[in-house]
Amino acid sequence: MALGALFPTVTMFPVSNAYAAEVVVQGTVVSTQSPVKLPKIQVIATGGTIAGQSVDETSFQNYKAGTLLMEDMVKALPNKDQIAEVSSYQFGNAGSGSYSMQQLYSLSLKVDEALKTQDGVVVTTGTDTMEEIAYFLDLTVRSPKPVVITGSMRPWTVIGSDAQANLYNAIKLAASGKTKYFGTVLMLNDEFHTAREVTKSNAYRTDTFETPKLGMLGYIDEKNIRIYRSNARSLMSEDKWATPFDLSKISPSSLAKVEIAYSYQDAGSGAITGFVEDGAKGIVTAGTGAGGISKAMGEARTKAIKEKGVIFVATTRTGSGSNYTSADGIIAGDNLNAAHARILLMLSLSFSSDFNTIKGWFDTYGSGQIDTAGK
Repeated sequence: MALGALFPTVTMFPVSNAYAAEVVVQGTVVSTQSPVKLPKIQVIATGGTIAGQSVDETSFQNYKAGTLLMEDMVKALPNKDQIAEVSSYQFGNAGSGSYSMQQLYSLSLKVDEALKTQDGVVVTTGTDTMEEIAYFLDLTVRSPKPVVITGSMRPWTVIGSDAQANLYNAIKLAASGKTKYFGTVLMLNDEFHTAREVTKSNAYRTDTFETPKLGMLGYIDEKNIRIYRSNARSLMSEDKWATPFDLSKISPSSLAKVEIAYSYQDAGSGAITGFVEDGAKGIVTAGTGAGGISKAMGEARTKAIKEKGVIFVATTRTGSGSNYTSADGIIAGDNLNAAHARILLMLSLSFSSDFNTIKGWFDTYGSGQIDTAGK
């Protein structure tokens, strides 16, 4: 008997962006494998440089941010159907600094809504306040599924733009599932960072985002997605992973007013005094060195604590390093920068007015320290 009579002929045909085996038996084609199911990723767009329309193909700084629609941008991406089933949602189309905290409240709820049916979400924003938007999402999104925030330093329509590569790699990272339980991560320039620690370090360079001293989580080299360190969030037990900041339990108008006061040589008391008069419930100080503030600022801080019950968080303006300054009405910001500390204090004051409760949230959910007890 011929070998062909004993063994069927197997041929491979591309089906729905994957491969399915088809067996030819006595002239009849029989499918033996279902198409590979791709992860579902939704891109939620808010605008920014990544959606920018430049004056011409070489206008790297002369462009209008938040012009292009994400639906069209996604359609223009090559080979996306090899990594995910991609959909888009146009939340807005503006620069990152144009969004109010109430709008970010709605954005966070939209991300959680999408994650009920999607395997991951990519949020595109402008880079100016991207680190603050990322940390807000990190602290409020309830789903542990991957959330990746990205943007670009050059508009979509110029030569050498980083926009297309960043969008593609953000989708790839979300689809990989590798950052599940990491909270929101920020991905640009083939690198991804934790939302808590990343900061923008340069006004124009494409490698602007850095995690001072601690370093990035990992990077993407085409098909290779490498993670070289974990954050504290990813190591939390599932029952403790979600923060206390469930936005569905408060209204947008409940978000507390929190400001930042920057210290410098012989800084006056006006910033703190003015913020208190304007109704601030909390103030973050960006202090010199290990968090020091001027005499005038210190006196204004003491008065605000005693007379108005304002809660302060002490951070350093140096760009990296920890702060351990705590006292009555003052919480140590650890190694949070002032912008990140403001987000955490704002959310904390939106859910509680008790100093010890808020301090406890800074010591736990706000801390980037990995608990190695018992290991």
